Amino acid sequence: MKLRRSFATRMSNRIIFYLFILMGIMSVAIFYLTRYGTTIYYSQAFHMSMRSSAEYTRRVLSDLHVAINNQAYYIEQSLDRPDELQEIMRRIVEKNNRIHSCGISFVENYYPQKGRWFVPYAVKDSAGIVTTHNLGGPDNDYLNSEWFQKGLNAKKGRWSKPFFDGSDKKPMVAYLLPIHDKTGRTVAVIGADLSLDWMTNKLRESDDGLMKELDNENNKGLHLLRTFITDRDGLFITHPDEKLIMKDTLFSHLKETDEYSIQELRKKLKDEKVSIDEENMKFEFDGLDCYVFFGRLNHTNWNIVSVVSWIDLEMPGIVIGILLLMFIAFTLMLLFPTCFLTIRRLAKPLKQLATSANQVAEGNFNVPLPTIKHDDEVKKLRDAFENMQGSLTLYIEELKTTTASKASIENELKIAHDIQMSMLPKTFPPFPERNDIDIYAQLKPAKAVGGDLFDFYINNEELFFCIGDVSGKGIPASLVMAVTRSLFRNISAHTSHPEKIVEGVNDSLSQGNDNNMFVTIFVGVLNLQTGLLRYCNAGHDAPYILDSDVTLLPVDSNLPAGVMGGWNYTVQETTISTGTTIFLYTDGLTEAENISHGQFGEDRIVDMARRAMSKGHNTPEKLIEEMTNAVHNFVGEAEQSDDLTMLAIKRTGIATDISTTDK
Repeated sequence: MKLRRSFATRMSNRIIFYLFILMGIMSVAIFYLTRYGTTIYYSQAFHMSMRSSAEYTRRVLSDLHVAINNQAYYIEQSLDRPDELQEIMRRIVEKNNRIHSCGISFVENYYPQKGRWFVPYAVKDSAGIVTTHNLGGPDNDYLNSEWFQKGLNAKKGRWSKPFFDGSDKKPMVAYLLPIHDKTGRTVAVIGADLSLDWMTNKLRESDDGLMKELDNENNKGLHLLRTFITDRDGLFITHPDEKLIMKDTLFSHLKETDEYSIQELRKKLKDEKVSIDEENMKFEFDGLDCYVFFGRLNHTNWNIVSVVSWIDLEMPGIVIGILLLMFIAFTLMLLFPTCFLTIRRLAKPLKQLATSANQVAEGNFNVPLPTIKHDDEVKKLRDAFENMQGSLTLYIEELKTTTASKASIENELKIAHDIQMSMLPKTFPPFPERNDIDIYAQLKPAKAVGGDLFDFYINNEELFFCIGDVSGKGIPASLVMAVTRSLFRNISAHTSHPEKIVEGVNDSLSQGNDNNMFVTIFVGVLNLQTGLLRYCNAGHDAPYILDSDVTLLPVDSNLPAGVMGGWNYTVQETTISTGTTIFLYTDGLTEAENISHGQFGEDRIVDMARRAMSKGHNTPEKLIEEMTNAVHNFVGEAEQSDDLTMLAIKRTGIATDISTTDK
């Protein structure tokens, strides 16, 4: 009973249990990875075979395409000599081994002396002898045929649908190219006929070679490997069984599985972007579960398709995986008893140390630790516990001091934040008794305190307002912000000239500015009776004017306040009509970043302002609300990097006859 309840025994049992679970998971993972890897290897082999066949087919078709296009020039130059066209057809057929026959089909009565139908034509027989004649006539009325009409209307060469040759019923395909006279009119279609037998033979040879190669690797023959070419609708263009060519479709041999549908396969066969390297689907083919590999042949409307039995694709991996599982199981049988005895022996010295460690965990940091005689990892663990005792005692004392200090700093920052916010207007609407002006503003610092500011008040029927952004963040910026706001209030109480207000702020901040702090500020004075706006800008972002559209207010380039004392600031003026809104902001709006470090930017400001106007959200509060939501959606989970301040002022009507001062 003692042995079964000992720490060493329980630890050994638990470790062995988890080792068994871990090895079981690893075994299953190895089995499936081996099966998957082997399946991928064989899939790549089939893909490589298909790519090789597809490339060979592409080269043959491309050679014929190039040959006919090269001859088109000579044909067009010889249109005034119709008797020479037969010889050109002969040369084309003789010099191109793949071309079975070639002819030029002219439009009706193009050569009156040749009759209504004229088709100079050359054909090669089974012995390789080329004969020529005029193929046109009443028994070959091609003028209204689909291939001829499409050839005349085509802008470039195209491949026809497969067809059977009229003489020996061999499957053929033709490359059709329109011929033009000197005026550019399409007068004929040249057609070069290509036998499809070579394609069937090439695919058969490729399948035989791959079957032989994989047979050598697996010591078994493939259960099923067939490669053929189909059109977009699955019609067999080539097939090992020649009786099925152009008479049967791929889909008549397939039966759906739960994983894929035939409708999905139909869609993919018509997709011109399907690559040979990526597509395979699982179906039942002629009663056998198979993988269907397929891809588009370049420059044609055909697909190359390979059908492979799932046994040939997956069984090698299954066999290898089972062998690996058997090896792992045998290894575990030898490992378990050895592991059990070793852990029991190594865990024995830990019993006393565990008792002492439990007391340390309960807060008794001065408990004596047991003496370990052997200089091994257990001895190092005992020494580490001893060092931990001293470190924990010191850490607890430091933590008490740090916690108290941090709480004090956080409390002071909260008070500073409350003081800073109390300096700014916070009651909206600020002038409820007036019907000529509507104002709304919002400031959100990046830290507990920030360096942005805004302010406004009415004196003698003039609205004094400002917005600013102090360089830097945190407490230093908040102090400069408080000074700047006070300077604005004090100076504007003695003058209504914006440039004088900014010059006073600049001169005051420049004195004793050892830390080189500065502030960008925009100051405006709006006459509520006339709508005249006089303003001065000191390095701040230009405001937007929202009336019939969203435009930037022109501003002069002036230094920010605090950079250089004695700077002469310029004043500008404009008229703000009834219903017009002035939108001011700091760079925390334009430079708001998302997690990809993209910035909100001025274009989004304009877009959101126009969207707010189109929705009828014409009040400053709605405008800033729309802008705030847009910034939050853009930034997402990214941390706010700068103070964000917005101020919107709308002139809503004629000023009321009320004298309001310093509000």
